[in-house]
Amino acid sequence: MSALLEVAGLRKSYPSTGSGRRADRVVLADIDLSIAPHDVVCLIGASGSGKSTLLRCLNLLEPIDDGVITFDGREISDPLVDPRDVRREIGMVFQAYNLFPHLTVLENCLLAPVKVHGMAKAEARDRAEQLLDRFGLGAHASAHPDSLSGGQQQRAALVRALCTRPRLLLLDEITAALDPILVGEVLEIVRAEAAAGMTMILATHEMAFAREVATSVCFLDGGRILEQGPPEQLFTAPREERTREFLARVL
Repeated sequence: MSALLEVAGLRKSYPSTGSGRRADRVVLADIDLSIAPHDVVCLIGASGSGKSTLLRCLNLLEPIDDGVITFDGREISDPLVDPRDVRREIGMVFQAYNLFPHLTVLENCLLAPVKVHGMAKAEARDRAEQLLDRFGLGAHASAHPDSLSGGQQQRAALVRALCTRPRLLLLDEITAALDPILVGEVLEIVRAEAAAGMTMILATHEMAFAREVATSVCFLDGGRILEQGPPEQLFTAPREERTREFLARVL
């Protein structure tokens, strides 16, 4: 099966801070990645290993220094590419919910499909209401985000992303800010979308969940994909010592 997303030789660095001549701080180095349709790829690794930066580069929220990102056969890392066109097909959900506080949940969900994608408002409303009902938020459609729990807000952010019918969904530590009791209700949406065939890349600290839903797991260390493989192989028989050390701390 042809890859939906391919990454080759991706490098990203940030300028050094402070006085004096210091080398730039490299946060991603020589990243190679291939994602087929319906893959669920989990990025694991310690904080600061580059997981979030990689997702932001894939969604063109961060410029890259070198390498090529190809989506459905088109090089999207070309500086001439309009990031807005790319984001019509690649959705992203962040650790912070980023819901507009002055809009209701339903209005948050309608904004991108109608204003960005040009979807008819009636069609967008039907889809949003179906998704909100499906994920237990139908009764909160007219509520404002600040009246919802953290888990409900994150579920609403997921529904908002799904309303645009993305072909690839990027999830950046979406349970990290939640109380442990709320984590399960958010992961249930991700589990359902994985079962439905949504192509996803998610940065996560939820190892049991990664083991359950992932088709492939990437361990990032120092801005590199140090090891990649099926979850059973990576979690039970990792090849790299750094992977074994990390898993020993988190499992």
